[in-house]
Amino acid sequence: MKYSTVRNYALSLPEATEAPHFKYQSFRVRDKIFVTVPPGEEAIHIFLPEAQREQALALHPHFIEKLVWGSSVTGVRVTLAGAEPAVVKALVLAAWQHKAPKALRDAHGR
Repeated sequence: MKYSTVRNYALSLPEATEAPHFKYQSFRVRDKIFVTVPPGEEAIHIFLPEAQREQALALHPHFIEKLVWGSSVTGVRVTLAGAEPAVVKALVLAAWQHKAPKALRDAHGR
């Protein structure tokens, strides 16, 4: 999967914006980060709630691993080479839904 596909999809979500985050790029909804991109654009970090994170790790260990931030697991790291586009898009959407305000999520669901 190409980074450009992830970028285009993330930015297609309501009120999604792109901004630098230290040495990373980030995608945000109302200033809340739902995806970061390390330099090189070979992987992305998706910030998911625990249940979705654990399910993704169990179902797709060949391209998804735990994302550890300090002493906590905060999301998943997706290696884009070999990643299934439909899975990645579903995880990006889930992260957006997790960070977006309820009214925005509800409006998007219509």
